[in-house]
Amino acid sequence: KSWLQSVLPSVLGFFWSVVLALLIAYIGGKIINLVRRMFQKSLHRRDAEEGVCQFADQVLKYFLWIVIIVIILGLFGFTASSLAAAVASLGVTAGLALQGSLSNFAGGLLILVLHPFRVGDYIIEDTHKNEGTVIEISVFYTKLRTIDNKIIVIPNGTLANATKSDRRQMDLVVPIGYDADIKKAKDILMELVEAENRRLPEDVNVFVKELGASSVDLGLRFWVPTDQYWPVRWQLLEDIKIRFDAEKISIPFQQVDVNIKQ
Repeated sequence: KSWLQSVLPSVLGFFWSVVLALLIAYIGGKIINLVRRMFQKSLHRRDAEEGVCQFADQVLKYFLWIVIIVIILGLFGFTASSLAAAVASLGVTAGLALQGSLSNFAGGLLILVLHPFRVGDYIIEDTHKNEGTVIEISVFYTKLRTIDNKIIVIPNGTLANATKSDRRQMDLVVPIGYDADIKKAKDILMELVEAENRRLPEDVNVFVKELGASSVDLGLRFWVPTDQYWPVRWQLLEDIKIRFDAEKISIPFQQVDVNIKQ
C-alpha cells in the first residue's frame, strides 16, 4: 500500500503528460496545416515560383514540427538548456550521419537561388541519365515525371549542377551495307529530316560517321524542341526503315551461322 501510494502520483503524472502530449501533437498538426495553407496562399498571391512555394512549404513544415516536438519534450522535464546541450554533444555525430541530407538541402537552396531549372521544365540528369518533367522541388529531393508517366525521386545534391534547355540535338546513327549507295542513302535521310515540320530551322548534318566491321555508319544530326525529342525520334526511325526497304538499301544486322557436324 505504501509503495502504491508513493508510485501512483508519478504514474498519474506521466499518464497525463502522455495524454497532453498526444493532444498537443493533434492540435499542433491541425494548426501547422492551417498555417501552411495560409502561407501557400500568401505566396501564390505574390506570384511566387512553384518550386519556391514547394520548398518554402517543406521548410516551414519541418520547422513547426520541431517546435511542437520541443514543447512535448518540455512536458517530460526536458528543458531548453538540456536539449541544446544534447544537440551540441551529438552535433558532430549527427553531421556525419546526415551529411548526405545536408548536401541535398544545400542543393535544393542552390536550385532555388540559381534556377538551373524550374517546375515544369524537362531536364536530363547526368549521373544516371534520368530524364523527365520536374513536378516538385522539395527540401531534400526533386520529383520527375518521365515520358512513360513514372515518378523518379532524385536527391537535390545530384541535380544542383543540372541545367535545362528548350532544344535538344537529335543524334542518330544509321548503318547501311557496304554494297549500298552512300549518296542515295544520305539524300533519303536529308529528305526525311527536311519533311519533319517539328524540327528547328537550323542546319542538318548527314555524314559518314564510321566504317564499321560490317556496315557503313551514317550520322544524322539536327535540333528539335526538347518536348518533341522522343516523338520525332520514334517517327523518324520508322520512316527510315520503311524508306530504306522501298529503295532496296540494306540495314545490316547481326547474324550467326551454325554448322552441324554429324
